Amino acid sequence: MSVATSDMSGASLEQAKAVLIAGPTASGKSALALRLAETQNGVIINTDSMQVYRDLRVLTARPSLDEEARAPHRLYGTVDAAQNFSAGAWLDAAAAALAEARALRRRPIFIGGTGLYFRALTRGLAAVPPIAPEIREAVRQRLERDGVAALHAELARRDPAGAARLTVADWVRVARALEVLEGTGKPLAAWHGQALPPLLPPHEVGAALFLAPERSALYARIDARFAAMLEAGALDEVAALRARRLDPLLPAMKAHGVPALIRHLDGELSLSEAAAIGCADTRHYAKRQFTWFRHQLPEFAWVTPEEAEDVLAASLRGA
Repeated sequence: MSVATSDMSGASLEQAKAVLIAGPTASGKSALALRLAETQNGVIINTDSMQVYRDLRVLTARPSLDEEARAPHRLYGTVDAAQNFSAGAWLDAAAAALAEARALRRRPIFIGGTGLYFRALTRGLAAVPPIAPEIREAVRQRLERDGVAALHAELARRDPAGAARLTVADWVRVARALEVLEGTGKPLAAWHGQALPPLLPPHEVGAALFLAPERSALYARIDARFAAMLEAGALDEVAALRARRLDPLLPAMKAHGVPALIRHLDGELSLSEAAAIGCADTRHYAKRQFTWFRHQLPEFAWVTPEEAEDVLAASLRGA
């Protein structure tokens, strides 16, 4: 069934509620969002932390140019790979995209797999002051020199409760916790209690779905899609990124498949070995997405891709 077309004229359009479409990678979110945008006069707003980077259209499965021509798309490929694009920066950009959609009387459709972005959108983001670049750089250098275990141990001494919530392997969040502690003098948890108001409060959301395909079918699709990405030029994208000699700790440099394909280009792995690692990393990420959304955003309705359009049609009648 196709998503029902509702009356999108006049005052009803001014109040068109947002649609949130989340789910693991390769679950069919983009196709669903595009069909919805075409029938609901919508604008598609990227809610994926990797698809913001312009350097990685193929490897992050960004919408194609043909797909972007069928409906307005926002926040795709707008950020250079050299930038460490934060959730706060995304939220600022999302606020502008949402304001534009409302000004044009279009239905905003937020779609992606980054749970932190959806949580910031619907629950607000901690009002952490900007951290001075020199502090962030100092923490990064210590991370490279001493390793994440040493930084986690330091965090345990200075913020035991914060360290207890993080595993030693989670170097991104360990480094972030130390940056905030050193930059503000307060642990991150203290700032989390001072969250800014949400950009989209519950009464402005018409539907919030999490696409939950059957796991074995999803994993097979992930593997097939990675192979298709290689055929479509993903290795060339990574070669261009490698030539820039960017900091390997930047988010774009850690996109699924990038580290392994760089190792292939450096002669450390065969292409098939690199592809196997890229597929495995992506499958593990999809598993984490299931777990994160189940515990962190239980208000999202879990649906199979096959039933998603019917659920949306029912949810959006009059919304």
